[in-house]
Amino acid sequence: MIEMKIMNVQEVLPTNVPVVILQEESGNRLLPIFIGRPEATAIGLSLANQDPPRPMTHDLLVTTVELLGFQVERIEITELREKTFFADIYFRGPNGVEVVSSRPSDALAVAVRTGATIYADEGVMDQASYVAEEEDTLSETQIDDFRDFLDSVNPDDFA
Repeated sequence: MIEMKIMNVQEVLPTNVPVVILQEESGNRLLPIFIGRPEATAIGLSLANQDPPRPMTHDLLVTTVELLGFQVERIEITELREKTFFADIYFRGPNGVEVVSSRPSDALAVAVRTGATIYADEGVMDQASYVAEEEDTLSETQIDDFRDFLDSVNPDDFA
């Protein structure tokens, strides 16, 4: 597993499909994952440290899980099968670790709320990552180049 961080959430033009972009914590590969608009909003608000006036679904989930004595330990993007990403959320509780299957978008929305570590499977990275060309940080030019790439990519390209 490769440790990842969320770079940002944006829309791919001209379709305005939301995509979350993950980057290797110690590398230069980027992993774009197309997600739904509600999850994009949930992730984006949390990344911007904005609290909605009422709890969102992911806030409710995190609060409930914590009240039941569990902590979100980590999330893993585990698989890319037939153009669909799969993820697991690892919860640590009184009896050890429990693993729950999840959509990556929901797992990421939970991770940004809890500070959980995000991982991606090496096979997923081999199938769907984009290599940034600079060292550990991306320049504005690279970000613009990647946005151009995202503007021209179709979710079917990740088959």
